[in-house]
Amino acid sequence: MSFVEYGDTIKDGDTAIVFLGHESMFPVKVQHGSVTQTKYGVIRHSTDLIGKKYGSKVTCSKGGWVFILHPTPELWTMNLPHRTQILYSTDISIITMMLELKPGSIVCESGTGSGSLSHALIRTVAPTGHLYTVEFHQQRAEKAREEFREHGVEHLVTVTNQDVCKNGFGVSNIADAVFLDIPSPWEAIGHAKSALKAEGGRICSFSPCIEQVQRTCLAMEEYGFTEINTLEILLRVYNVRTVSLQIPDLGKAAEDNSSTGFDSSNPSHQDSPCANLQQGTVQFKSGVPLREVVGHTGYLTFATKSLV
Repeated sequence: MSFVEYGDTIKDGDTAIVFLGHESMFPVKVQHGSVTQTKYGVIRHSTDLIGKKYGSKVTCSKGGWVFILHPTPELWTMNLPHRTQILYSTDISIITMMLELKPGSIVCESGTGSGSLSHALIRTVAPTGHLYTVEFHQQRAEKAREEFREHGVEHLVTVTNQDVCKNGFGVSNIADAVFLDIPSPWEAIGHAKSALKAEGGRICSFSPCIEQVQRTCLAMEEYGFTEINTLEILLRVYNVRTVSLQIPDLGKAAEDNSSTGFDSSNPSHQDSPCANLQQGTVQFKSGVPLREVVGHTGYLTFATKSLV
């Protein structure tokens, strides 16, 4: 099993996603002899999971069923154990695009945190690219190495435990892009410039507070970065549903029905448009925004390393 290569069959040691519904899923490490408890009953790894195909419908001990899904960076973001605040797919997608990442790209990241963005970056630059990720906290760095190894991507990532503001990324003039998610990104701009290729590259800084953005932009200008701009991504989800509205009585529908011989008591006419007119309502599809929406997450500041 690998997060960057699809595997058809569930194997011992894999990380799989137990899908109970769109609002209910969780990761599980498949181990011979282990069991997993769900609200639908017990899943026995040896008989219910190992050897089955990903996407299989598995019946639990109480008669209910779940789907077993192959892990992806998107599913991992939704289900990973939170060691820190994480980035979600809305911000991750714009970061990947604005940093102009592709297979073969070299990326530097700090800090690693819970690995949400890291998994997406690895999938984007695979199979020939590489991610250099720096984490200040030793235990989080060790846990990230363990997860990358379990997820089959350890050959695509190097995890370093150090302070990026003091010691940098440990590489020079090789990165196509740099991403910063640290409390004081302005202190790491110089190291980011050193890590980027001599012919230029892109940088992104994520900060929740506008004061952090201001200081970061000043540091970027000081180190000669150009095309500096800041974005805030707000996702607005619409619920598509059927809406019924009354049709105003303009005195014409009844005349049209009588002239065409329309009989509303005839069962064959119940579903016709004329029936809706006779009953005074019409149905149509409408998009309605959800009452609760995700608000501010953070500001994304992008810039380009100048060639001069």
